[in-house]
Amino acid sequence: MATAIITGAAGNLGKAMVKGFLEKGYTVLGILAPADKAEELPLEEAFSLYRADLTNEKETGETIEKLISDHGSIDVAVLTVGGFAMGTIADTSLEQIQEQIKLNFNTAYAVARPVYRQMRSQGKGRIFLVGSGPGMDMHNSKGMTAYGLSKSLLFRLAELLNEESDGLDIITQVIVPSTIDTPQNRKAMPDADYSKWVKAETIAGQTIQSIKIISENKLVIF
Repeated sequence: MATAIITGAAGNLGKAMVKGFLEKGYTVLGILAPADKAEELPLEEAFSLYRADLTNEKETGETIEKLISDHGSIDVAVLTVGGFAMGTIADTSLEQIQEQIKLNFNTAYAVARPVYRQMRSQGKGRIFLVGSGPGMDMHNSKGMTAYGLSKSLLFRLAELLNEESDGLDIITQVIVPSTIDTPQNRKAMPDADYSKWVKAETIAGQTIQSIKIISENKLVIF
């Protein structure tokens, strides 16, 4: 049975990923932050829950080692953990940029590195990073300085992972969603046209479908 890691498994996108991969017959390994609530996560034999502070590289590495020891392989990793912040260049301090990098890049790199090493030893695997429109193109980052800069690093990381995987059956793709239809986003933008937003379940479904598709630009855009 194929194995999928989902970080941020208690979040809106994380829960949709967990559900989608379970429905496709995967063994799903959810990673939550120590304080995250797990009440809405499934109680199924095919689902296992782990906890780690993904901003702590040592703790994260030990958690990935435990996952590998428990399950033997990692076929897919979907790294959904991240954060958001507004702010123009004039209003954004270096400390605020570093905090967004910590949330959006460090949490991904701390997982992607040991996962990638395991996939190299297996000879195959798929890694999905969650980017954003502002991170993909700085023209879309106006007013979101720290967020856009931090998310842009995920695209560069994907490029490096794919360069180092040349000739191997290991592919890293960046999921680039538009506004996701979540309760939090509806509360923050009550006057928006929700019909134009993308469902977390749609993102999960398209991500799973793309596993068998080798895309030249390595982007999954919604």
